[in-house]
Amino acid sequence: MLAVNGMPPTASHSPFNATMHAMRPALFLALLALLTLALLSTPTSDFRFVILGDRTGETVPGVYPQIWRELSQEHPAFVVTVGDTIQGAVDARAPAEWREVDRILAPYRAIPLYLTPGNHDIWSPASERLYCRHAAHPPHYSFDYGPAHFTILDNSRTDDLPAAELSFLESDLEAHAPAPLKFVFMHRPSWLFSVALRSPGFPLHRLARRYGVRYVIAGHIHQMLRFDLEGITYLSMPSAGGHLRASRLYTDGWFFAHSLVTVTANAVSSFEIHEARPPNGQGRVTSLVDWGMLGLAPQPHAVAPR
Repeated sequence: MLAVNGMPPTASHSPFNATMHAMRPALFLALLALLTLALLSTPTSDFRFVILGDRTGETVPGVYPQIWRELSQEHPAFVVTVGDTIQGAVDARAPAEWREVDRILAPYRAIPLYLTPGNHDIWSPASERLYCRHAAHPPHYSFDYGPAHFTILDNSRTDDLPAAELSFLESDLEAHAPAPLKFVFMHRPSWLFSVALRSPGFPLHRLARRYGVRYVIAGHIHQMLRFDLEGITYLSMPSAGGHLRASRLYTDGWFFAHSLVTVTANAVSSFEIHEARPPNGQGRVTSLVDWGMLGLAPQPHAVAPR
């Protein structure tokens, strides 16, 4: 061995340890970068996401792009729709309609989007294949974010909830039983009359109660309505572009909007309904508790616009 400063080399002066000593700053920075990346990419128990109503069903021009501009300012972790993303019904026109959706969404690619299939999205085998390609998911699926579990069901071709969807829901909820917060999404509110009549015997409700589902959320009718049955909140979401029906009155639940949900410590800490700003609304913001099965409460809670 060669001597170092006239002394035999020791472990601390070996070429290997000298190299490691020189690499320590670089290793530290690399480990710090990996840790930061892991923290940024791992969902926490505190997050916000957006629920988006129907885009189509006699679409009102300009509303959907405006809704996306407004919701993007909230910087949500992701967006979940309740279905009807294209006008549909004709196989030959569907590819161009999906390309138009892609064009609208192009500026917002950084926001993960989870689609629910609606009757305007799937009506035939060809439309189902096209939907799956653009949604990057099968018609029914589920995902987790932090403490929350989300189940997306497919009742695009029937007003009922088919037996196959109930079977998928049961197996999915059983597999994710420990999740402290559970949401179920579907397009058609197949539960509407049973819940309005406060009749809890239907299969969907029994499954939701057994596995601790907190929210069951649908679209299709373009109207903001809330129902509560045995600790489960059932929601019909307002339109994000599909035409407004009936009275067209805000107080009756007919308006264009997106909904911002905040999850804190394994529970929903706020659920805000953000009406579109001018020219397609007045920018009113309400809390979920302000809505019921007959529309807006007489004296809604004041929620400051963001």
